[in-house]
Amino acid sequence: MAEKLRIVPLGGLGEVGKNMMSIEHGRNILVVDAGIMFPESDMLGIDYIIPDWSYLRDRRDLVRAIVITHGHEDHIGALPHFLEEFNVPVYATRLTRGLIEVKLNRRLLDQTTLHTIAPGDAIKIGPFTVEPYHVCHSIPDTVGLGITTPAGLLVHSGDYKFDHTPVDGWPTDYAKLAEFSGRGVLALLSDSTNADQPGNTPSEGVLNDAFHQIMREAPGRVIVATFASLISRIQQVVDVAARHNRKIAIAGKSMVENAKMARELGYLDIPDGTLVALDEVKKLPPRETVIMATGAQGEPMAVLGRLAVGKHSSLSIQEGDTVVLSSHTIPGNEEVIHGVINRLFQAGADVYYDPVAPVHVSGHASQEEQKLLINILRPRFFVPIHGELRHLKQHSKTARQVGIPAENIAVVENGYVLTFDEERLEVGERVPGGYVFVDGAQVGEIGPTVMRERESLGQSGFVTVALPYDRRKGRLAGQPQIATRGFIFVPEAEELITRAQDVARSAASAAPETDPGEIEEQVNLALSRFFYRETRRRPVVVTTMIEV
Repeated sequence: MAEKLRIVPLGGLGEVGKNMMSIEHGRNILVVDAGIMFPESDMLGIDYIIPDWSYLRDRRDLVRAIVITHGHEDHIGALPHFLEEFNVPVYATRLTRGLIEVKLNRRLLDQTTLHTIAPGDAIKIGPFTVEPYHVCHSIPDTVGLGITTPAGLLVHSGDYKFDHTPVDGWPTDYAKLAEFSGRGVLALLSDSTNADQPGNTPSEGVLNDAFHQIMREAPGRVIVATFASLISRIQQVVDVAARHNRKIAIAGKSMVENAKMARELGYLDIPDGTLVALDEVKKLPPRETVIMATGAQGEPMAVLGRLAVGKHSSLSIQEGDTVVLSSHTIPGNEEVIHGVINRLFQAGADVYYDPVAPVHVSGHASQEEQKLLINILRPRFFVPIHGELRHLKQHSKTARQVGIPAENIAVVENGYVLTFDEERLEVGERVPGGYVFVDGAQVGEIGPTVMRERESLGQSGFVTVALPYDRRKGRLAGQPQIATRGFIFVPEAEELITRAQDVARSAASAAPETDPGEIEEQVNLALSRFFYRETRRRPVVVTTMIEV
């Protein structure tokens, strides 16, 4: 039987973020992107989430390379973790490679082969020929991919939009798309992030007027928060700041490193004398200062999050500051970002954010641009990618509107195996494609059980019980000691704690078993019932026998 083309989305389908795609033919796998996503508000303590690539782990010897479409965190953020397990070459454009090098530690840099690619190249990787083509996005050096396979030509759009006046003057390559169309496109895998937005996405160029107005009217410092990798947005702010005779400082380690790298590679042009060190800001008149900062998604440890709560080491919000959040709110982050905005207002700043002011435009195609891409390429099959299920569903409707038959469209979430031949597209079994939590140095050790425990602790707190126990006599040797955290204010609940001690002692004495584990379980159960009866709350109860 002839070998078939298989595509397995491992991230980015059914969610916004952690984009990752496996393309497989025979005994060869090509991976596209390896990103992260931000945790949702109920994922307590989680730093970020990476794709579950256990499907690839079981096929480690078949993975030939990973190709990166651009340098945003939702496409490169998981790469260091991936390269810890897979020693495969990485292909990326010049700026994207620079952003990757900033992320990788010295050991990974030494062991990883990084290849610089450019639009117009044709890279042979196993049975695949990869042809990157330039697309407009909110970061320079973004590419989509034409991937010639033994089964036919795939086009992976990457993140894209059709911007006729891009900041870098380099529009999406319509000619290459037309060439792909002339060859015949087996399948289009297309970005769905803005599939529910009618019309066309505005050009990045419209932001210049908004930044000019803000800097002209701001009575003091202007603090612009955006993604650390949004090099084109940094360039726009630099250009406007220079025209208003404002110096610019950069706050946030990741943005400082990215800006330094982008300047060295020629992707960021900051006039001499415009850039100042962060500690020099205090010496400048407020009306002559702009600060670029990380934290536009409300991350508590990023610069803006720390400024909002007054915990930044060298900066603080002062009366007359103007804060601009120049980013799109990632779904699920609304509550956190609104909290940061409210605290900034409380501290005395004036805050501009989308949609209150036109300080951000999306880097993703809206419906009319999505129709244009489909009409140019005229693919046989269509797979919407990059988005929540509602985005994927809407994108499939758009595809049907421009003539793609419903039976040739696959709306799937992470893990579903798509199999292609010249005549059919089949949706097969589902492989793992869920969340892998990163919590500090722990990668994947935190699972749903721990998440539920953290949620319980966050809701009702916990109670610890120390039972002094005489093993020789097989009985308690004193009064149980009870401590609580996040449950009740102990000085005002002495009576409740005293009664709880009696409940614990009674339960321990009445336990039919002499096994310490059984006694602890009986005390846990009795106290849980007691606390719920008295307070209508369910704290986590942990009992420990202490031999005396």
